[in-house]
Amino acid sequence: MNTEAGKGAPARTVLVVEDEALVREVLCDDLREAGYLVDEAERGDDAIAALQRGFDVLLTDIRLPGRLTGWDVAEAARRATPDIQVIYMTGYTPDAPRQVAGSQLISKPCTGSEIVALMQRSAA
Repeated sequence: MNTEAGKGAPARTVLVVEDEALVREVLCDDLREAGYLVDEAERGDDAIAALQRGFDVLLTDIRLPGRLTGWDVAEAARRATPDIQVIYMTGYTPDAPRQVAGSQLISKPCTGSEIVALMQRSAA
């Protein structure tokens, strides 16, 4: 059984949606080091397909390549899993905010430790 480091509880699963490969890699590595089970997607369409596997947390950039934004991905995630924790990341977006209820927004650049702390505060 996968567990969070030293806690004995099942590890939380996280889907990271980020189009910048280096940013995505660093975030995923940081989350794995913190004990999370992590999957990743580069585009909104890929994220929608991945959501079928079920996740505890969605960490998504807002501006993504293709036709879907992070707003769209979060809305689909909430339809599939109403209690999924949603965290948006953005450096800049001209889009009007469409945050799902109870979600959080973090400005880029951000570190994996900042995201882990945000996830832990919200899960408590």
